[in-house]
Amino acid sequence: MPQSSPPAQFFALVPCAGSGSRAGEGLPKQYRQVGGSALVLHCLAAFAQVPRIARSLVVVAPGDDFFADYQGPLALSVAAVGGSTRAASVRNGLGRLLADGAHSDDWVLVHDAARCLITAQLIERLMDACINDPVGGLLAVPLPDTLKSEHLGRVAATIDRQHKWLAQTPQMFRIGALAQALDAAGNAVTDEASAMELAGNQPLLVPGDALNFKVTYAEDFALAHTVLTARAASVHSQTTNSAYDYP
Repeated sequence: MPQSSPPAQFFALVPCAGSGSRAGEGLPKQYRQVGGSALVLHCLAAFAQVPRIARSLVVVAPGDDFFADYQGPLALSVAAVGGSTRAASVRNGLGRLLADGAHSDDWVLVHDAARCLITAQLIERLMDACINDPVGGLLAVPLPDTLKSEHLGRVAATIDRQHKWLAQTPQMFRIGALAQALDAAGNAVTDEASAMELAGNQPLLVPGDALNFKVTYAEDFALAHTVLTARAASVHSQTTNSAYDYP
């Protein structure tokens, strides 16, 4: 009898080689502190809470030593193979996963290092929705606001927002298929779903959460801090209350 293939594994890949210049203050934004930890560490903590994730790989720029002395509780791998674009960093990270034993049919969940409010529940939602899908998909939210196009600083047109979604991450695809799509698309694509679309696929849209936003500008840090502080207080309250035996 022919041997059956082993079940597909799930890997997290976090490109972390950007400069984050729009956030200000010089330090790459993925390493700036919010809620007591660097943004990227909040992301990795969420993936660490998902038992089905076999391994998390962080792709940093050559010479980046942020994780050199990391002594925290998270089990992770770091590859200094970051490229000049997000697409290049992700493609290089996929190559590292394959070189380290991952298979082309395994799943990879690519996540922005600056989306520090991702939760294990959202990750699980994406995995459950995509695991039997022939393409894979991404977290996204329907566009809630009126959308304008601009010319010379003035409104040029109002764009119909029906059927338009804001892409988020993680974005989940088969490692081999995504690698091939990125090779064909080049460095111009800004997310993995775009590369898969150019390859003729239609990724699945999985409802995300408005709080899973990308920390981009200086004011975003204040909102992220508020959310993380509230979450920490909620966990502390639940832990404290569980210590009592209520009648």
